[in-house]
Amino acid sequence: MTIKLRPAAEDDLPFLNRLISDPESTGLHQWYGFQDPHGMRRRWEENGMLHDDGGLLLVADGDDRVGLVTWSKQLTSRVAYCWEMGIIVAPEFRGKGNGTRAQRLLVRYLFDHSPVNRVQATTEISNLGEQRALEKAGFTREGVLRGVGFRAGEWHDGVMYAVIRADLDTRI
Repeated sequence: MTIKLRPAAEDDLPFLNRLISDPESTGLHQWYGFQDPHGMRRRWEENGMLHDDGGLLLVADGDDRVGLVTWSKQLTSRVAYCWEMGIIVAPEFRGKGNGTRAQRLLVRYLFDHSPVNRVQATTEISNLGEQRALEKAGFTREGVLRGVGFRAGEWHDGVMYAVIRADLDTRI
């Protein structure tokens, strides 16, 4: 498998909509209700889903669309920021290491193309598969965030993971 990240193309939009709006595709931990079916197209037409404060890239294996990765700027002080990243892998590609590979690629990309010192990710405390993927991708578990996420009518605890530049040589 040769996982690559690439900008989204117009013909990727139905796949991306499926990943965020179809409860069978999002999975338990990513289902937040139905989304605007035209939102992805508007964002793609506006800036190709790539901008200074974040973006979205498609995860691909050859011609196969595997999932998506996102990142957004999070202020950490008056003069500094880090990237917060996320991922959704299509159900047919889960459990095969694709998420781990895509997360490693995104971390490298973000450190190579911005001056940040930190990339972080959160997941629900019950999402053990994503926690394993983050750890395999070189992230360190930093702690539990109590009552941080609202999904399915309830508040859920989350877990914060991060990787910093100094970790690159040893873990990524």
